[in-house]
Amino acid sequence: MNATAAEITRSEVEDFLFLEAALLDEWKLEAWAALFTADGEYLIPPLDDPDADPLNSLFLVYDDRHRLNERARRLLNKAAHAEFPHSRTVHLVSNVRIVERSADELQVRSSFIVTRAKGPLNDTYPGRSTYRLLVTSDGLRIRSKRAALELSQLRPQGKVSIIL
Repeated sequence: MNATAAEITRSEVEDFLFLEAALLDEWKLEAWAALFTADGEYLIPPLDDPDADPLNSLFLVYDDRHRLNERARRLLNKAAHAEFPHSRTVHLVSNVRIVERSADELQVRSSFIVTRAKGPLNDTYPGRSTYRLLVTSDGLRIRSKRAALELSQLRPQGKVSIIL
């Protein structure tokens, strides 16, 4: 792909986000982590402040690229009892909008619902994602993903042991 950010269509962005969702649902977490740039980050802000600054607030998840890779490896390990055997997940992505463009980057917003089935429990995680996508010669890459949950509390889920 030798396109500029101005040439990328919403349909191409949707295809990329659908690929990300498929990798997560298929537990191809190392391939998912490879979608991020070297300076990439993955954030889940506090439930009561989705616009919080990670330098001033405690986030549910605030991973740089190294921690992303470690999270992927850890969740694939049988010693990760919270996710072994793996949950069955379905990531639904909708309302994809390109909200800003620069020479080589897109800011994208979308809505999501992730369902998780594990043992007798079925959990639903609704939310909104904000991405900063870098346009590279190899295609789109995630520079930042911020997945803000639209929940007032984590109950009945109790935890986020899957990747949103």
